Amino acid sequence: QVQLVESGGGLVQPGGSLRLSCTASGSIFRSMFSSDTMAWYRQAPGKQREFVATITRDGSTNYKDSVKGRFTISTDNAKTTVYLQMNSLKPEDAAVYYCNFRRFSANYWGQGTQVTVSS
Repeated sequence: QVQLVESGGGLVQPGGSLRLSCTASGSIFRSMFSSDTMAWYRQAPGKQREFVATITRDGSTNYKDSVKGRFTISTDNAKTTVYLQMNSLKPEDAAVYYCNFRRFSANYWGQGTQVTVSS
């Protein structure tokens, strides 16, 4: 029904940049609702999954405080690909990053992409 495929993760030095992508597909996207959101979450080893950024259908965004000014979430015109531009990366940003699509109370997740920040 929903497939979310992330890409763009990898190894980067502190201060570097990465751009994550998540392409959404499936029958659920034959119709869209104004309340649909796409988001990025992350999970570091031994920690709970945490919110990073979200974007609504009308382009409104919200960010975790620690990434504000460094990360930017955006979508393509079709609203089926979501990006996360990550600049000035810090070691504490290292995690598996997950794409999320939410419609009403239903949450859908991608398989995750690893981001490693290390010198």
